[in-house]
Amino acid sequence: MRVLAIDTALGACSAAVLDTVYGGILASESLAMTRGHAEALMPLLAMVMKASGMAFGDLDRVVVTTGPGSFTGLRVGISAARGIGVATGLPVVGVSTLSAYAAPYLAGAETVPVVAAIDARHQHVYLQAFGADRRTLIAPRLAALSDAVRAASNTASCIVGSAAQAVAGGLSESAPAPVTVDAREAPDIGWVAQIGAVVPDTNAPPKPQYLRPADAQPQNASQLPRR
Repeated sequence: MRVLAIDTALGACSAAVLDTVYGGILASESLAMTRGHAEALMPLLAMVMKASGMAFGDLDRVVVTTGPGSFTGLRVGISAARGIGVATGLPVVGVSTLSAYAAPYLAGAETVPVVAAIDARHQHVYLQAFGADRRTLIAPRLAALSDAVRAASNTASCIVGSAAQAVAGGLSESAPAPVTVDAREAPDIGWVAQIGAVVPDTNAPPKPQYLRPADAQPQNASQLPRR
């Protein structure tokens, strides 16, 4: 399967082309950024497609991260993926940023529990926890940082995500030490592509997973009454 993967959900603008049969990751680019994804994405896609030696028509599907993450960033990536899908007729599937963070540590023959935590600000995180058997122990949710610390302290874990260092820093001295603390600002785009290549397209719609309302709300009180 040939997959184009897109991620603009968090602290990077990333794209990759994966060929699962012949070449693995054919081309990949990732630019660290917290804003400006809309301006950076289309040139980045053009560069990755050229480097891969493929045209959009050669692909089998498009994969995009669906959050949780930045409200604006999510809309940029999902809109681009949907647009490519409409223009080419390709299926478009979504991949959770939390599962993408956890994927490298759940893919091996021997795994340990993984706590994925993304900074949601104001002492909160987007949280998901996986057991060593890869089953979800805590479903994706917005949680207090203290809840994430508690989840990580129950067992020695890999703690991954942009809030990983904050979670690890909250562990008590008596808690098992985490095996790995991976605090990168965005998931590896190669793993986004690999997850997207195997997920059933009927079960992974490219819809944003916000997990909380937007911080900015309409100021209805300041509106003048209509006549």
